[in-house]
Amino acid sequence: MFAAKNTILTGKKLTPTSIEYLIVAGGGGGGGGAATARGGGGGGAGGLLTGTVASPAVGAYTITVGAGGAGGAVATIGSNGSNSSGLGFTATGGGYGSGGGLVAAGGAGGSGGGGADANGAASGGAGTSGQGFAGGNGANSAGDGGSGGGGGGSSAVGANGVPLSSTRPAGGAGTVSSISGSSVTYAAGGSGGGATGGASGTAGTANTGNGGQAGNGQGGAGGAGATGIVIIRYLGAVAATGGTITTSGSYTIHTFTSSGTFTI
Repeated sequence: MFAAKNTILTGKKLTPTSIEYLIVAGGGGGGGGAATARGGGGGGAGGLLTGTVASPAVGAYTITVGAGGAGGAVATIGSNGSNSSGLGFTATGGGYGSGGGLVAAGGAGGSGGGGADANGAASGGAGTSGQGFAGGNGANSAGDGGSGGGGGGSSAVGANGVPLSSTRPAGGAGTVSSISGSSVTYAAGGSGGGATGGASGTAGTANTGNGGQAGNGQGGAGGAGATGIVIIRYLGAVAATGGTITTSGSYTIHTFTSSGTFTI
């Protein structure tokens, strides 16, 4: 009996010589727009970690997949996303977006939430080094209103809000990964809310860690952040249990869309 490529034979079990991982936390919820013409701040993306573990030890590893944060009601901040973890690494949940008209910064997190438009300082929240970037600042407009800042993403800061603008400022860019066997963008920030229109923000796509969109001014609620995900892959035949197991080319892939146990 021959060991599969890049595995070692231990008794009757195949053990990977190395494993790759992608860990994405839950995204932050977008802030609600004000009843007046002031947009909310976009939710920050969940923190994103990727890397390789050489010579992983045989045993069971607890995998935690973080939930997305709730979106804020009108003129209310959203909620932070929850952490995801596994293999000894923890990705931090995304920061909440600030609520329209509130002189309050977006929440800090894996990526920071956007600051809402307000008549005063409303800065974006800070990201976590190595996991994501800061949210954009709110427009800081006077009585005429403006847009809120976009949430930070895993690859870029969120766009700043603009006075008198009904256009949604973009959330920070996410990270493209093919670890699942398909090209997917993870951990993108939610867009900020425009000054007018009253439209509610949309929720982040499930199991991407994306931040929720903010609500527009004139009464839009914020969208919820997306749940996170944990993906582990290695070369060769199946050598572990846990998650949904698929193959792509020479790789075996374990995908966790909810919490569980990865056992080598």
